[in-house]
Amino acid sequence: MTEFNWTAAELQKIVDENRLVLFMKGTPEQPQCGFSSRAAMVFQQLEQPFVSVNILSDPRAIPSVCEWSDWPTMPQCFVDGELIGGSDIALDMYESGELQQMIDEKPQEG
Repeated sequence: MTEFNWTAAELQKIVDENRLVLFMKGTPEQPQCGFSSRAAMVFQQLEQPFVSVNILSDPRAIPSVCEWSDWPTMPQCFVDGELIGGSDIALDMYESGELQQMIDEKPQEG
């Protein structure tokens, strides 16, 4: 994302326009921390398209995202506009079937 200013409006737009969003350190192909790697693997297991945002691309990103979401750590996983939490919560929800249920309850529009 070029010229991304990390404003609340920009962050909200990403979450509103994409069903699954992962704010992470690095990319799914090259995660820069174990927690981000775990969250990316969970989203990949869902076999649904998702958007990842590399919050290491700009020093303003982490404080901006954390303030906007009111969640203090990275990664941050969003499903249908809702913050579900970080990698541990996403993994627990995936393993229990709750995450897949969220996906199944609201079929992707398109």
